[in-house]
Amino acid sequence: MAFDVTIEINKSFSVAANADKVFELLADVPESTSHFPKLENLVKEADNQYRWEMEKVGAGSASIQTVYACEYQSDASTRDISWKPAKTKDSNAQVFGTWKITENADGGTDVVFDTKATLTLPLPKLTRAMISPVVKMEFEGLVDKYISNLHEAFKA
Repeated sequence: MAFDVTIEINKSFSVAANADKVFELLADVPESTSHFPKLENLVKEADNQYRWEMEKVGAGSASIQTVYACEYQSDASTRDISWKPAKTKDSNAQVFGTWKITENADGGTDVVFDTKATLTLPLPKLTRAMISPVVKMEFEGLVDKYISNLHEAFKA
């Protein structure tokens, strides 16, 4: 009955803030995710492991809530941050990703965001062709808004 939708997003952007400031914010998972739109709850499950509970989409019994957990690793010497799926209750997604943070020649920072998410949707497979593009578009929109929100945070 359910089907999976896989989404891969690769974004690059630059900010005027220095690389240490960018790394500090992005490596702080609660602070970083506070800028992510439609995140209902972020629950710390263990050291460096957080459960994401997104806002519900739809109405009543037809609503869907994306829930997943990730284990995060950060390396201050390389300014790399990565995450991979972790087990959690009621999970219906798996998310992997990285932030790559480098100083640029202008004294600012170049940032590369890569993520791959697989969402399991509890819908009839017949709806896959219609629903998959909508889910991908929504996820990409959330990431775009997240990056826009981070731009503002780095200006502060």
